[in-house]
Amino acid sequence: MKVLIIEDDQFHASYLQDTIAEALPEVTETRHASDGIAGQSEARATQARAIVMDLQMGRQNGVETARAIWAERPDTRILFWSNYADEAYLRGIAGIVPEDCPYGYVMKTASNDWLKIALRAVFVEGQIMVDREIHRLQHRRKREVTRPTESEYAVLLDLAIGLPDKMIAARRHMSLRTVQNRLLSLYDKLGLEDEQAERFNRRVRAVNRALVTRVINLEALEAAERDFRAWSQGRGDR
Repeated sequence: MKVLIIEDDQFHASYLQDTIAEALPEVTETRHASDGIAGQSEARATQARAIVMDLQMGRQNGVETARAIWAERPDTRILFWSNYADEAYLRGIAGIVPEDCPYGYVMKTASNDWLKIALRAVFVEGQIMVDREIHRLQHRRKREVTRPTESEYAVLLDLAIGLPDKMIAARRHMSLRTVQNRLLSLYDKLGLEDEQAERFNRRVRAVNRALVTRVINLEALEAAERDFRAWSQGRGDR
């Protein structure tokens, strides 16, 4: 078995190499790539089917890297290893993981024993393994902020990159009234209905609240901006 580590922190990469050697005697080769772009190339060159990947990296984050790898080799098993349990990361992974493909998501704060269990569960036993701490954080956040639907989340991202309602409607194939209803629902779910409307710009306040509660993050905004530019170019900016 070949394992590829995609991690931009050399200390963490070395720790993973040692842990993989202890947990997986089946491994015949371990390679390391220092960021998402290099990891994507290395995965293609080595045909690695087992990958441990950080989520927050320079040049290209883990979600975008995994999307590219899975597009070429959907049977690749990926264990995400991160300091973050953002809603945006979880949505990003859930939206791109191939059907029936084992994967995992473990916090870097997890114990070494738990990391070893996750490595074997995903790479050897073919299980889906999501860290208990991530579940705990998500349950806590769900009590604080009601989870937006996929449609509301798409509108929220468009709002966050500065699109007006008419542009969101055109981009998402919605009526203007539907977009406005999605926004009202988002304001409610983000806890803005109890605030005095005259004191705040609710559009800006909604983006602020979504960032603070990690419903969206920088990587999600960057991806939304790229998607919008591609859509805009495809329609000739009319």
